Amino acid sequence: MKALLLLAALLLLGTNADPDCVVVPGKLKQIDAGAGAVYGVGSNGTIWRWDSSAWVNVPGEAIHASVGPAGVWCVNKVNFIYKLQDNNWVQVAGLLKQIDAGGNKLVVGANFVDAPYCLSEAAVLARPPTPAWVYILGLLKYYSCGLWGCWGVNSGNAIYYRSGTSSGACAGTTWTNVAGSLSMIEVGADGSVYGVNAEGTAYQREGVTNSNPMGTQWKALDFCSKIKHVTFDSGALWLINEKEEIYRCSV
Repeated sequence: MKALLLLAALLLLGTNADPDCVVVPGKLKQIDAGAGAVYGVGSNGTIWRWDSSAWVNVPGEAIHASVGPAGVWCVNKVNFIYKLQDNNWVQVAGLLKQIDAGGNKLVVGANFVDAPYCLSEAAVLARPPTPAWVYILGLLKYYSCGLWGCWGVNSGNAIYYRSGTSSGACAGTTWTNVAGSLSMIEVGADGSVYGVNAEGTAYQREGVTNSNPMGTQWKALDFCSKIKHVTFDSGALWLINEKEEIYRCSV
């Protein structure tokens, strides 16, 4: 019955052909692309940066890394927060288990009790960054921002859009529940929205524009293996499957 319901959901949402993908050497458990760069984290906590044809090790350890208009950020296994400045990791006060730098010069993330927080542009650009984290009412395990707003998913895989966010007012104003179910979600700097559900299916949010930032529907992407993580930047969709293999796809 579960399989039949999943098939019906996919038919309702629609699928597209498998994008043009290539295998990227290496293995990662988490990946993030933004501002023309790509960073990832290995299963042993090592941090890597993609250098057009190979992964370059970045000194340090993390459980989650992010790159975007707000710079390069990461959090480690004890939830300490760091920003990369002048090729050195500078610790920023606070505790997060997940972090995202893809917003319009703002940083967001979720802590170990699923409480979402954000840093506005002024705090992000300070040297060192000012630890003026703003608490956002709600519960999220994954939170990501882009050109036209922020998206998150909670522990039950429900999807939410946060309206009213800006570089100067990162907290925004209102949560709107968006139909669907995702275990993680990533918003590109161009406003594009991608996610992965608990069954390993990757989705793209269609119809996302400045005038309609929540888009219209989810489109399932057809891949040969189960996907665990997805991120998008500069026309390239990066994916990690259940074996931690890496793919770069043109979409």
